Amino acid sequence: MQRNPQSGDRLRPVDLARGHGLSTQAIRNYEEAGILPAAGRTPHGYRTYTSLHAGALRAFLALVPGHGHQRAASIMRAVNQGAADEAFRLIDESHAQLLDDRRTLRAVEKALRDLETTTASGPEPAAVPSTDGTFIGPLAGKLGIRPATLRKWERAGLVRPRRDPQTGYRVYDEADVRDARLAHQLRRGGYPLEQIALLIARVRAAGGLEPLEAALRDWHGRLSARGRAMLTGAAELEAYLRERGPSGA
Repeated sequence: MQRNPQSGDRLRPVDLARGHGLSTQAIRNYEEAGILPAAGRTPHGYRTYTSLHAGALRAFLALVPGHGHQRAASIMRAVNQGAADEAFRLIDESHAQLLDDRRTLRAVEKALRDLETTTASGPEPAAVPSTDGTFIGPLAGKLGIRPATLRKWERAGLVRPRRDPQTGYRVYDEADVRDARLAHQLRRGGYPLEQIALLIARVRAAGGLEPLEAALRDWHGRLSARGRAMLTGAAELEAYLRERGPSGA
């Protein structure tokens, strides 16, 4: 039988809030959002909490770094509604997303290695006739794709060629060629344009491929931190489930 949430020592909202650097309003908001079980009430209408509520709060705060605020809240609502299977499904989705992010990171690293190899094996596409860039035909030919593909990539934000003021033709500078090569490698790996656009935005923000190495190391670190945070959150959630009892899980 599930333990009565109001059994045991009574805690005030401030007692829950103080230990986590929260406001009492945040505690009330969490309760109203279903993140905490419903509070008891004194004869005068004041909220009272128990160790069960404290466990729910610890579980929620531990889940947030690994799953994000919105998903952590959904997990806690499912648990508090007795829908543990739904909570586990949400957790599985977070782990699947983390795995997909790791695969994406590996794909980016492989694309960068391939890009460096390709660049080292031959000269850049010849500029015809511009001296500071190349036109769509020579670039498409160098990559082994159709010009229409480059135009599609431009619409998706993967490349940003300028226009020749006299002819109106697209002119791809060195950074555009780099982005087109990276997009080509990732498309060969099966990645959608929307995802590639985000990755190329990282390259541009880093200022090129070389500075991106530091960004990739940071990306690795953040993924590892997320994975570890998920373990911490799982431990606190398991403790909360045990405290709720068999019917609460």
